[in-house]
Amino acid sequence: MKLTSGTFIRRAAQMALIGLAALAAASCGEVARTGQSPAFLIIDSMTGASGAEPGVFETVLESDVQVLVSQTINGQTVRIPTVFTDAGRVTLRLGLRNPGPPNNPSAPSELNEITISRYRVVYRRSDGRNTPGVDVPYGFDGAVTVTVGSAGSVQFGFDLVRVQAKLEPPLKNLAAGGAQNVISTIAEVTFFGRDQAGNEVAVTGSISINFSDWGDPS
Repeated sequence: MKLTSGTFIRRAAQMALIGLAALAAASCGEVARTGQSPAFLIIDSMTGASGAEPGVFETVLESDVQVLVSQTINGQTVRIPTVFTDAGRVTLRLGLRNPGPPNNPSAPSELNEITISRYRVVYRRSDGRNTPGVDVPYGFDGAVTVTVGSAGSVQFGFDLVRVQAKLEPPLKNLAAGGAQNVISTIAEVTFFGRDQAGNEVAVTGSISINFSDWGDPS
């Protein structure tokens, strides 16, 4: 059968519409797959602590890429260059997509409780220079197991900056610089989990991190 130009155009338009419908259906399926849980996670706070001062958590982390630690060797005190992991700490709580009316709010059930199983840390810079290993540290995935229930908020710790990052560029290049050079980044941390019905849930928070060879605590 010979196709006229008008018939060809009509069939091409029909095929295009079919393709768009298929894409829309795939998109809806993805939304349904990842958004079925009636519960969601809320980040109340996220802080970080330098490995040089692990008990001091701040909303902006001053990450020390190298710390001089005093050690006694052969009766003499010497300062040894050392690297530490920087810790993060997050506080999460549970929310419901359909909380009910104000005068009779719904309460989360045990089925709504969300168990976190892993997290991902990605670093970026505001100037757009984001090549891992050149401009920013490599991102990484970590494992953690904690359940966010209906009783209230849950606080737990995680690795925010790994030792490995301080032993390779670009952080390694800052060592012994005396805080003359600073790399300022934003760490985006995503926590992944499932509710007790198996629905996937994720939430992302951010914290500013300034990397340098900061002055060591006394």
